[in-house]
Amino acid sequence: MERRTRRFWGWGYEGEGPTRQQQEKLAGTLTARFGIEGLTIVDPPTVDELDLPAPRVKPPDALAPICSVEPVDRAGHTYGKSFRDVVRALQRDFRSPPDVVAYPRAERDVAALLDWCSDAHVAAIPYGGGSSVVGGVEAAVGDGYAGVVTIDLARLDSVIDIDRASRAARIQAGVYGPALEDQLRPHGLTLRHYPQSFELSTLGGWIATRSGGHYATLYTHIDDFVESLRVVTPRGIVETRRLPGSGAGPSPDRWFTGSEGTLGVITEAWMRLQDRPRFRAAATARFDRFEDGAAAARALAQSGLFPANCRLLDATEAMVTGTDDGRAHVLLVAFESADHPLGPWITRAVECARDHAGIVQDDAITVRSASAGSEGSEGSEGSEGSEGERGGAAGAWRNAFVRAPYTRDALVGLGMISETFETATTWDVFPELHASVVAATTEAMKSVGAWPGIVTCRFTHVYPDGPAPYFTVMAPARAGAQLEQWAAIKQAASDALIAHGATITHHHAVGRDHRPWYDRQRPDLFAGALRAAKRSLDPDGILNPGVLVDPA
Repeated sequence: MERRTRRFWGWGYEGEGPTRQQQEKLAGTLTARFGIEGLTIVDPPTVDELDLPAPRVKPPDALAPICSVEPVDRAGHTYGKSFRDVVRALQRDFRSPPDVVAYPRAERDVAALLDWCSDAHVAAIPYGGGSSVVGGVEAAVGDGYAGVVTIDLARLDSVIDIDRASRAARIQAGVYGPALEDQLRPHGLTLRHYPQSFELSTLGGWIATRSGGHYATLYTHIDDFVESLRVVTPRGIVETRRLPGSGAGPSPDRWFTGSEGTLGVITEAWMRLQDRPRFRAAATARFDRFEDGAAAARALAQSGLFPANCRLLDATEAMVTGTDDGRAHVLLVAFESADHPLGPWITRAVECARDHAGIVQDDAITVRSASAGSEGSEGSEGSEGSEGERGGAAGAWRNAFVRAPYTRDALVGLGMISETFETATTWDVFPELHASVVAATTEAMKSVGAWPGIVTCRFTHVYPDGPAPYFTVMAPARAGAQLEQWAAIKQAASDALIAHGATITHHHAVGRDHRPWYDRQRPDLFAGALRAAKRSLDPDGILNPGVLVDPA
């Protein structure tokens, strides 16, 4: 097979995403939608154009074979994949690359790298797929370190052991989503965790950032699948006991799930798996009022039906993604099972939608089953799995969702602001929160001259006690001011979330970008306990400085 080359400056692979002709067509669409003229396409950078600073540190001879100082490696590990990252990359701004990129081949290499970094006071940034959209892998750590080493776990990519009776597997942390599913498929198993970054993110990254995945209810976060962990810290190895559940004090797994590389490097995990689904059912409901769609989503979340997908799109979101024509708010509902047909489940879900003024046409309901042995291709197709039919509203939404990061990069290259932010709140607070975020974001766009713009909202997940709203902002930027305008809009939205008691992030992690609001969200005494854990496990403060807590 031909090996694809990953873009060092943005999302995905070279040759993927909108072509030049498609970008020009997109520019025409934006001109018509926003009334802006003169949009030009910024060509992506090449490695030869970059003027990277010379490496400040040199790895010991024993580690040299697993280390690289090649410009393409250093440039490719400078940033994650956020809007801000892509803007800077297109501006050819790679002023803070890692000095060295290390590719450990085994856990002992990780330990040796941390020993070197501790001794030489070099910052160490654990790296999975580099898909962070919150500055979680950025190599800007300040002047207090001799240098920066990015530890890329891509070579730790195997399923080591499978316990079929317990439906669990021991898996190395560097495995990417598609490769993981490929190794589980012959056993009739799946992790069934599909974040939008599925194709280009890793198991260790999912755990370190408390990734949110495919399921809208019940199994929403990677936390739900972690059975035990193995973590290399500067003080030694932590291995938690493999158990289905335990009441023995605070869970050690929880210390590292969501630790974002600040407490140790996750190298392996035992993960709970599922049988591959064979039965599916789906329906699409349309609402004249967004609040009716939200009420239907709440009824489903509290029904005990646990749909795999329960995604509410406001009318503008539905139009922008091609899911609908923009005249209605759309609720996509889907179920899947490896065990039983789902006709009664989708029937009851449709009743819930109709009880709240939802319109569900008979041809918008599908119920399907697959013969034994044929489920593999259905359940392995990237982000979002296979939520109902490939066609119709659900199919259009899924296709737009999978291609969204490529489209975002194309918009950035046209000088647009295209950003997303997500949260979670309780049902009683949601109406006020939604109105406040839309108002604050709209006012911020106007105040910085990024207008006319749009703000859309969808639910990515729903819980019995509240939804996870996901907002998208799109607006024309002023030439040379993309980052300043973005920062003002980001601050307005984030301030509104915190002011209403919502979380600064539901599944995008904290990184460096969310740190000011995370500091306001978490209890002060807990922050002190987290700093104490950091001192205990990483006494020299080398692991991912600036993320979650500051080094002592």
